[in-house]
Order: sequence, then structure tokens, then C-alpha cells
Amino acid sequence: MDEILQSEVKKSCESCGAELTYAPGSDHIQCAYCGYEAFINAAKNSFEELELRHYLETTGEHRFTETVEILHCKNCGANQNVQENFKSLSCVYCGEPLIREDSDKELWIRPGALVPFQLTTEQARRLFRKWVQGLWFAPGAVKRAALDPEGMHGLYLPFWTFDAQMEASYRGQRGDYYYETKRVRTKDGVRTQQVRKTRWTPASGKVSGFVDDILILAASGRGKQLPQGLFFWDLKALKPFHSDYLSGFVTEKYTLSLKDGHHQSFKKAKEIARTWIRRDIGGDTQRILDMDIGLDQETFKHILLPIYISSYRYKGKEYSFYVNGQTGKVHGSRPYSFWKIFLTVVGALLIFALLIFVLK
Repeated sequence: MDEILQSEVKKSCESCGAELTYAPGSDHIQCAYCGYEAFINAAKNSFEELELRHYLETTGEHRFTETVEILHCKNCGANQNVQENFKSLSCVYCGEPLIREDSDKELWIRPGALVPFQLTTEQARRLFRKWVQGLWFAPGAVKRAALDPEGMHGLYLPFWTFDAQMEASYRGQRGDYYYETKRVRTKDGVRTQQVRKTRWTPASGKVSGFVDDILILAASGRGKQLPQGLFFWDLKALKPFHSDYLSGFVTEKYTLSLKDGHHQSFKKAKEIARTWIRRDIGGDTQRILDMDIGLDQETFKHILLPIYISSYRYKGKEYSFYVNGQTGKVHGSRPYSFWKIFLTVVGALLIFALLIFVLK
């Protein structure tokens, strides 16, 4: 089940009283009506890495936890934070109105950092329109539908990041290529050719180093179904968390527990260890027979990363699309025009037949 949270605090414009929202690509919130701006007073120092073992071994409240109230979407199962000044709200995934009833309270670990949106909603729409215009064999009606996509929402996705000092001992084999000349009999007689072979020698040792920011998506349900090609952010742009960056955007609450996220990160750490070991063994190819991995000084962060999510309809079917809120990378589902494909194939066959006729 997806859980969605609105920004924690809604600030009002000191000039006209309207709501202030975050201006993507900047460090201030602004009023869309009178142009008033206020700088985000975020911490200037780096964000804090939290000790993993402490949070795994104890339950209940910590210094970086808080209780949030969520509102249930009866259509798709998503949950959104209930605000005191709640008036009307639509589900970010299905667009259905949310009604303030049967809210629940849950404890969560507050985000420690985020990558703020760098693209505005209008910039994301333009990128989507450009993407649609470049689609091959797309029905003409799709391009018209794409001019007015339904409800473009800016969404902060939850992730865990894990850091650790890693040491791995291993036993394996180093493979070095060499070539032998082999005589081969053919229809034209006997010829020689070079055959590549591998000389294997035993290898063992230890590798160690710092594993930084193993990234694990902490969403489930529809959030888990998002295209993996969308998940590329520059984490060097992370900023210490401040609720003003959430103003005007929706934030999904993590549903993958810290324990399960840590389990997934260990699988990725093993792949990193394999890369280190292969490099340490050297040679042209390597075999890893066994390895023993140890992690120490493990820390984690709960971070938020930005995407835009929306949809368009064609012949009664909904097609989803997504824009990375930092890089502008676009991913989406699309229909195909049977007649465009059919006519293109027929046209190609006619041209091919005409060329054969002319060359005879």
C-alpha cells in the first residue's frame, strides 16, 4: 500500500496571504499571485548519517522520528497526509478525490536529506510533449491528447541510502589468456589458426573500502512499479531536509521497512565486493569460488528524490508517464497505431519490389 504525505507546513504569503510554494531550481519559496519570495532557512552544514544498528535494534520514538496522520484513498489504496487546513485533495496516483475520514497515525523516520525539484511543472509538461512528438507509429490522437495531460503532480519518492566500511576475504582463480596455433583442414587444404585458451592460477586475498550511498527504493505498490530507467539522480545535489522544499508537492511515505531496505542493500554490497575482488585478482578473467563479507560502521539516511507523474487517455485507456524532476529524463507508456505500422510495411515492400523491377 502506498502512503502519500503532503508537505508538513503550509506557509502563507506575508503580503497577500496566499500559499507559498517551493520554486524549483532555487532556494526560496514564492507566492504565485504577488511574486513575494522568502529564502529557505535550511541548515548549511551537511546532513547527518544515522547509526543503523541503533535503529534496527530498538523500536519506538527516536530523535529523528515523528508521528504523521494519513488519509486513505478508497479507489487505489494510496494514503495521503491529513493537514489541519485540508480543503480538497486528489490522489496523486489515480486522481480520485480524497475524503477526510478514517485517518490513521503512524510513526516514521523523518527524511534527513532530499534532492529538490529542478524543473517546474510547465517545464515537465514541455518535455513530455516533446517526447510524444518524437514517438514513431503513435496514433495522431495521442499527440492531441498529450497537449493537455491529466493532473501533472510533483512527487518526492522515498529512498534509503546505506553506507559502510566493507571488508571481504576471498578465494578464487586468475585466468590469463594465451594462444596456440592449430592446424585446420578445409576444402582448400590445410590452414592454421590461433586458438585462445585460458591458464588458471589460484588466487586469494582481502579487499576493503568504503561503500557510499547504496540506494534502495522504499516505496511499494504503484511506487514500486515505476520505470527503473527513471531512477538516476545526482546525489551530490542532496540538501539537508527542510519542509519548505516540499511546499506545493506531494511526498510518498516509505513502506519498505528499514530492516528490509538493509537486507536489499546487503545484496548490492555483495555485487560491489565481487567487482572489487575481480579487480584485485587481475588477469583477463576471474573465478570467485567463495568470499566472506563483513560490514562495519554502518549508517543510513532516509532521503526524498523528485519525479513528476501524470497520465493521458486514448480510446478509454490510461497511459502513464514520468519525468525525473532533477534530470528531465522522460519515461512513459504509449499506444501504437496499427494502420501506421501496416501502411509503413506495405510501402516498404512496394519500394523494394519497384527497385527489383528497375534493376532487372
